[in-house]
Amino acid sequence: MKSKEKGSSKSDKPSNPFLSKQWNGSNPNETEEEAQAQPASLTSSSHTRVMKSKEKGSSRSDKPSNPFLSKQWNGSNPNETEEEAQARLRQLQEAQRVSKAIDHSLGETKKAMEKRRRGVKILLLGQSESGKSSVLKNFQRAFAPKHFESERAVWKTIIQLNMIASLRLIIETLKAEWEPSGSNAPSDTTNGPARKLRRLRLTLSPLFFIEANILKLISPGCKDCREVCVRGTEWKSLLSKRPRLPPPGSADLGLNARRRSQSVINHENDPTSVLCASRDEIIDLWEDPAVQETLERRGVYLSQMPGFFMNDIARIATPEYLPTDSDIVRARIRTVGVEEHHFVVERGVDTNSDVYITDVGGSRSQRATWVPYFDDVQAILFLAPLAFNQTLQEAVRVNRLEDSLLLWREICSSKLLAKANLILFFNKMDVLKTTLAAGVQVKKYVPTYGDLPNDVPTVAKYFKEKFKSFHNRYSPQHRPFMSYETTSILWLYY
Repeated sequence: MKSKEKGSSKSDKPSNPFLSKQWNGSNPNETEEEAQAQPASLTSSSHTRVMKSKEKGSSRSDKPSNPFLSKQWNGSNPNETEEEAQARLRQLQEAQRVSKAIDHSLGETKKAMEKRRRGVKILLLGQSESGKSSVLKNFQRAFAPKHFESERAVWKTIIQLNMIASLRLIIETLKAEWEPSGSNAPSDTTNGPARKLRRLRLTLSPLFFIEANILKLISPGCKDCREVCVRGTEWKSLLSKRPRLPPPGSADLGLNARRRSQSVINHENDPTSVLCASRDEIIDLWEDPAVQETLERRGVYLSQMPGFFMNDIARIATPEYLPTDSDIVRARIRTVGVEEHHFVVERGVDTNSDVYITDVGGSRSQRATWVPYFDDVQAILFLAPLAFNQTLQEAVRVNRLEDSLLLWREICSSKLLAKANLILFFNKMDVLKTTLAAGVQVKKYVPTYGDLPNDVPTVAKYFKEKFKSFHNRYSPQHRPFMSYETTSILWLYY
């Protein structure tokens, strides 16, 4: 009975309708009218909630989208005109073209840098007129003969300019001897030296005029316009634009004449015809004993100077002249600044290898520019001519060989070049042989030489030991001493 009472007491308690799992909002005490109104109110509230959610969604979709966030936005504007659209497309195409060009340029630069990194990098060092340019030409001739052959015609003009420079020096020396300043001696003798000199100046004046014009073209800004002095390699492209002379009576003669001003070396500035016309007079001048005696008395030794071709006048002063390999190597041209030459090895074990040879100016004023090129070189070719009886052109009181020794010491002691291979070339051994054969005594210019024999082997050995001692003493770390006795002519043929 108690259990029944307990159960009945529990059932009598009013249940909480909100705890029912499926409560529908009904109330047991509500009337029938209230029960009928409940579903309508529920339907209205749910409809209200759905409408609010739709209004929120529509309000979000009505916001304007950002065209710049579109992945394929092409810059179009719905309000632009047809002309504006076309202009926009043209600008877009131009921007794409420029972008592709920049990408291509960057790619080519990267390839060139990688190609240079894998190549062989050589630095040519030495004082001015030590033969660096001749060594470079020998390298090209030995390892890149096709490249060397392509420049053969360009060197014709340089060789002709070297010959004209020798003639000018001869005329100036004869003038100082035969027409001294302030002299009142009569000079109108029929066969007198002064009259002969005036006739020579008149004959050779067209050559000097042509020389000045060519040097102004290939050596702009050069202070001394009486020497073949160039900067960079652009002069080769300028000289290669020389036009060919049409045959006499050709119909193109008038057209070519109208185009003269477009060529760098036109027919008026070509020394070939004037040299051919004056060949006999030039030969007579050079072979005249009085001229040779005057040059020797004045201390002018043309045969020992670079760019000497006076013994080849009969061969060079011809219309069909084409320089030989020896002529090109002997040709004198002074380089100012830094030149980098690149060629591909065409024969030998290193065929198709890229070689970069940097030729720097050797004068004292240009040596400060050498340091930036010491960074990644693999080998340095140092040229030291054994010119014990000569002085520097820019410092006439400084002995050339003494200057080479001091410069060699600086190169050996440089920490930037501690890992670079140093190769020493005792260049121009042919000049040393000629100098000693003429009876010039070494001890007159080098007192420490003493009474050692005055012959080529002894002199070469003496100075080789000097350079070797500097190399071993001043090098930051041990490295082998490599030296070779070379000449400027054909020293790399084997």
